[in-house]
Amino acid sequence: MGVTGARVLRDTVREARRGLSGAGVLLVGHQAGEAMVPVLVGVVIDRAVDGGGIGDLVFWLAVLAVDFAVLSLSYRYGARVAAMTSVRTDQRLRLRIADRVLDPRGGAEAGRLPGALAGIAVSDAQRVAALGFALPAALAAVAALVVAAVALLRISVPLGLLILLGTPPLLFLVHLLGKPLERRSGPEQERAARAAGVAADLVTGVRVLKGIGAERAALDRYRLTSRLALGATLRATGAQAWYSGTVLAMNGLFLALVALVGGRLAAGGALSVGELVSAVGLAQFLIGPLEVFGWVNGRLAQARASAARIAAVLAEPPAVGGDGEVEPAGGALRVRGLRHGALRDGLDLDVAAGGFVGVVATADEAVVLLDCLGRETDPEHGTVEVDGVGLTARSPAAARRAVLVAGHDALLFTGSVRENVLAAAPAGTDPGPAMRAAQADEVVAGLPTGSETEVGDRGTSLSGGQRQRVALARAVAADPAVLVLHDPTTAVDAVTEARIADGLRAARRGRTTVVVTASPALLAVADRVVLVESGRVRADGTHSDLLRDDARYRELVLG
Repeated sequence: MGVTGARVLRDTVREARRGLSGAGVLLVGHQAGEAMVPVLVGVVIDRAVDGGGIGDLVFWLAVLAVDFAVLSLSYRYGARVAAMTSVRTDQRLRLRIADRVLDPRGGAEAGRLPGALAGIAVSDAQRVAALGFALPAALAAVAALVVAAVALLRISVPLGLLILLGTPPLLFLVHLLGKPLERRSGPEQERAARAAGVAADLVTGVRVLKGIGAERAALDRYRLTSRLALGATLRATGAQAWYSGTVLAMNGLFLALVALVGGRLAAGGALSVGELVSAVGLAQFLIGPLEVFGWVNGRLAQARASAARIAAVLAEPPAVGGDGEVEPAGGALRVRGLRHGALRDGLDLDVAAGGFVGVVATADEAVVLLDCLGRETDPEHGTVEVDGVGLTARSPAAARRAVLVAGHDALLFTGSVRENVLAAAPAGTDPGPAMRAAQADEVVAGLPTGSETEVGDRGTSLSGGQRQRVALARAVAADPAVLVLHDPTTAVDAVTEARIADGLRAARRGRTTVVVTASPALLAVADRVVLVESGRVRADGTHSDLLRDDARYRELVLG
């Protein structure tokens, strides 16, 4: 069965059942104690007026004091348990979303900006987790109504019946009033997440935008998205305000009716002074539980909308399949009849285990090849094999352990340079050789605390060339059977690029390496270079031979 919003809510309640039960019992005790306060006050007044004796009066005052102590402690611990349940539920939902987003099979990010996914994992998860407080509060409100109704029935049958018969229709109307809020809550979250996603993308690419003079266009784009988000938020807020005001008015009218009936009964002598005080106190007390029902219904409406958005992420089908766990032995890469996207003619490519091969291709063909090698997608036709076993026969995680694809725009993680370099490396790896190969040792030499320097969010404290070298060191330190690099030196100068080419060749000796690039420095150290054109290998040879014999190769490499 697919993941739906209703299922997310059911799972959330089931997982938090113990906390909800504990909080519910304690909050029921609090509300029952609150309902008994006006009843006990009425008893105390009647004892005082009737002259029942000082001992009788002191006894009922002591009962009232005990009631206050019970309701106070019940609320303190009940609210604490409910809050902790809400926090734990929020954490479980965020972890569940994170697990889906980080699933090696991919797919969850389809059609969603990173900021939108972050909004779902934070804001929507919080709204669903708020049920951890709302549901025990609703149970406590029901208990308060029951206790109040029973007390009123004992005081006056007409008043008790008025509560018992009048509350269900009132709750039904409150539920109907919450429907517009639920309809508007979803678009509000969707547009807010969209605005957050656009803002995150703009912040990430701010240097590029400034470099090409596109600040105005980017700002206009964000303003438009922000206006849409603001409009959705205002509509949802308006619905919330209308809903809250209407519920308050309905509660007030209902309580006014209760007070009117109680007053007429007291005027007719059907109630004592204490009973009248109890009835009026209970009528005032009922404002709280009735308002809680309105608040809970609003939280449920928002939770249903947010649960639907969470379910949409969790239900996204995987981008790739496979469940085998075959590990590579030597790293021989074999591509046969690969047709996908820009690769239309059936690409054949062989890289011997331990080989260092350069691939020159157009931008579109390079992206498609990298996606297939990295199992970001499965090819429409053809196979990619490592040591004779197809990547599609492996699980995505096993396939990526066999073939690591490192893009030229790879992002760094928040943390130190050292932590980034060792992020995917085997335990006990010395980062030094990989950093020297990528010339990242030069980067850390100029940093305040060397390799322990924090790189900031996405590596923003480093320059483009520094980030690229640290990312390359990370890929080398991972030591995969097959390492595929895409333009790893686009942001460094020619001298540094030549040193990286030599260092990379030395560091990967005996390990299979494929470099998709048009860099002469990297291609010069390759065992062989293949030129891909129109989806197939057009030329195959050493860099020097192709420069001499192939005009198209010279055009792509030398510009």
